[in-house]
Amino acid sequence: MKLSIIIALILLPFFSDAQSCNCSENFKFLVGKIKNNYVGYKDKIKPSNQERFNVFTDSLQKVADSSNINECKDVYLKWLSFFKDRHLGISSFKAVNASNDYIRTYFSKGEVVSWNELSFDKYLQDNKGKLDKIEGYWSNFPTYQIGIVKDSIKNNEFVGFILKADSIYWMPKQVKFRIKKVNGNYQVIYYKPLDHSKNSSSIRVKDSILDFDGFGKYYKGKGFKDNPEATAENQDLSPSFKVLDKETNLLVIPYAIIKYKKSVDSILVSNKKLLEKTEHLIIDLRNNSGGQNGTFENILPYLYTNPIYTEGDAVLATADNIRDGYDVDMTGYPEKTKKLMTEEVKKFKAHVGELYSYPADTLKFDHILKNPQRISILIDKSSASATEIFLLKAEQSKKVVLFGENSAGAIDYLDVIIGKMPCENYSVRYPAVRSNRVNTRPLDNVGIPPNVFIPDSVTDWVKFVRNYKRVH
Repeated sequence: MKLSIIIALILLPFFSDAQSCNCSENFKFLVGKIKNNYVGYKDKIKPSNQERFNVFTDSLQKVADSSNINECKDVYLKWLSFFKDRHLGISSFKAVNASNDYIRTYFSKGEVVSWNELSFDKYLQDNKGKLDKIEGYWSNFPTYQIGIVKDSIKNNEFVGFILKADSIYWMPKQVKFRIKKVNGNYQVIYYKPLDHSKNSSSIRVKDSILDFDGFGKYYKGKGFKDNPEATAENQDLSPSFKVLDKETNLLVIPYAIIKYKKSVDSILVSNKKLLEKTEHLIIDLRNNSGGQNGTFENILPYLYTNPIYTEGDAVLATADNIRDGYDVDMTGYPEKTKKLMTEEVKKFKAHVGELYSYPADTLKFDHILKNPQRISILIDKSSASATEIFLLKAEQSKKVVLFGENSAGAIDYLDVIIGKMPCENYSVRYPAVRSNRVNTRPLDNVGIPPNVFIPDSVTDWVKFVRNYKRVH
């Protein structure tokens, strides 16, 4: 929608000290909530799959009927997975007065292994030369040290278990994830984030890095001192600018949430004269899971070569969506945005229960800047949401070439609403806006393809792009 308030994909799960939770009733509420408020529901549930969906829902309702508080979220996530929409999810909220002891107790009944550091060291030493390449110690910035070991019963499966963690949410011996190996390829069976719920994820195993899509990276070794790549990659998420040579500059934007918009704008202002002389600008958007569209708005004049077309969209203006998503506290947003939101809320309230449509529009600038003459944008499978909205605009420029791999594919349905559920442990996350582009170019779970694919064998993508210009 034209308000351009797109919430990031990254889900930060928290914990509640609620003593009870009726999983069965909460599941019934979730089903109704999504059916009535999720803008993609009618696209996803059609006569051709209605019966299969009903059977699937009924089967999970029976599971929910007998599930305890530690199993609820897994049931909800499994049901939401039917829609294959990365903006659908479940959040858990932390109560301020939850004690550390209570949190430990809450998560103490999870799956555990018998391994400890001493026995694991012996296993690694005794099997040296026979280990799978993912077996061993791994570290996650800044929280976990884990061990990965082949399952003694299921030989094609591997268990990732905690060796060192915060000792509150995660304790030694608890299972963090399970991986299986099929025909030499690794697949995630499940991954457990902070709240211990079982989540699906893709995984990339590359040299000394395990990259769990959406859940972060693990680096081979007991600590970052054992892996130089970890130190290099795990800086903060602030944008940065670097002069690479006399004709090439690098702008890195790791995250597009609103707090970084000022930093991006400041970089553009302070380097204005330099950019006016730059022949080649590389913009690195790898792992940028989204945030707010406005973070990118002041980059557009630099890449503009012709009018930029944006498809129209529509907001499902239900009472719940208006209350939880739009008629909300706008603290931290510019006054212009607050005023616009107030005006839009009035329109939504006049069309409750309807799809409130916005027409397509075309962005035009008065001038085409001479420099940068070429703009290379790096993208990967974690470039998502608001970042992809920017890519749809950028790819229309004659200056721009996209490098890397397909983006995440999470922009058919946008503007995430977070609504509370009866069980205070949980809230449901779902989009309320449908892009008209779905009718002609659906991108969810497909992504935006690059103009130039970067082979898996390439480790330095920036170097690849700089060399590419010399031979093409």
